[in-house]
This record gives sequence, structure tokens and C-alpha cells, in this order.
Amino acid sequence: MFRVHYVRLIAAMCMALLAQPVFAQEWAEYQNMQDHFAINAPGQPKTEAIKWKSEYDSMFPGNVYRWQDGQNKYSVTVIDYSDSEALYLANHHSEDFSAAAYWQIDILGSMAYAATQYRMKPGVKVTFDAFHYINLVTGHQLQLTNPDGTRTFVALYLHENRLYILDATVTRNSPPPIIFQQSFEFLDAEGKSIRYRTYYFDRLPEQKVGRRGATGVAPAGGGGAAAGGGGPQGQRGGGAGQAQPPQ
Repeated sequence: MFRVHYVRLIAAMCMALLAQPVFAQEWAEYQNMQDHFAINAPGQPKTEAIKWKSEYDSMFPGNVYRWQDGQNKYSVTVIDYSDSEALYLANHHSEDFSAAAYWQIDILGSMAYAATQYRMKPGVKVTFDAFHYINLVTGHQLQLTNPDGTRTFVALYLHENRLYILDATVTRNSPPPIIFQQSFEFLDAEGKSIRYRTYYFDRLPEQKVGRRGATGVAPAGGGGAAAGGGGPQGQRGGGAGQAQPPQ
């Protein structure tokens, strides 16, 4: 009798294991040279070209890369803000809003604006909301619990006037998507991972029309080392949420 129960127990355990997704066999590094990033994700993504409405009503081109692994959904959205000046001026804003500061703020405030879109979703509970960085590129991280019990993990970065939005929405009982978030890398024109020697802050594109800067002075721009600059190898994400995210 004991032998029969033991065999049944082993059989039940095998069936349970077979029912679980085999993450290690499905996940691999995905590289994208068009939008200059790499990430570990479950296979090849579905890609969609979009238009992103900014804080000051400019419509920026972007791409969304989507993956699905069982009930868990992952995406990287990349918005190209490099033509902010031309797009802003084409909107023919009133004279009160014609200063260069506004198209520049559209870029510099893009992470904060995107984060606000998540915070304002109906019924969500924000459980983490703080500064973050990855490979010394500064950014922001959010964690939310959705009304259906799923959890959304968001990471935002602004690099070379591209806004990157990492979104992982997983089931209530799934582990935090640390691999998806922490494997993210920025790529240079040759497809090599970019490393910085100090913290990177986005540099504004050169102004082409009208007086320079919000006060008649050329914008200094932020920034760490030049793209592709050397730095400590293996430097990964940091900030308050560096360790395993809270449940």
C-alpha cells in the first residue's frame, strides 16, 4: 500500500512540474539595433509602430516590443524625442508657450510624464516609486498592484533622447521579473553594450530655431561619459529598488 501511494505521489509531482513554464529554455537575449537596446525576454517580440502624445501635445514616433509567457506580459516601448523642437513648433502654440524651454521640457520631463500615466490608471495601488539606474543611466522605477491582482513592474530611462519604458505585468503568484528588468542594456552603433564611468543624464539635442535655451543661453545638457565610454564592467541597476522588489 505504501508503494502505491508513493508511486502516485511521484506521478502527481511530475505532472505538476510539466504544467509549469520552463523559463530557462524559453528566455534568451534579444537585441534591437533600430532602437539600440538588448534585453532577456521569452523569444521574439511582436512589434508595433505607434505615435506617443507628449506632455506638450507633440506626437512622437515610437515602437512597442511585446512578449507573452503564459499569463505574464512584457514590453519595451521606445519613443524617439530627437525631433522635439520641430514637432513642438509645428503645433503652433500660443506666444506664451513658444519659448525653447517647452520643447526641451518635453524631453527632460518625459520620464516623469510617463510615470504619471501609470500612477493615474484607475484602481492601481503604487507600492514602489523611486529613482533608479541601470549601467549608470539614470531613470525611475515603479511597482503597482492592479485591480485584478496582477502586478506591474515599470522601469523608465532617457538615453540619447529616446525614452525607454520597460513594463512587466505578472500574475499575483509569479516572482518579480528581475531578469527582464536587470538584463536591459543600451547598445552603440556597432551593437556593443554601452558603459559609463559616471552617472548619465540625457543631453538635449542642439537647438536649430530661434534664440538658444530658455533664457538666451545655449543649454548645457547633462551627461556622463560619451556613449561607448568605458566604465566598471558588470555595473547593474541601482537606487532604492536594486534588490529584489518588494512583494
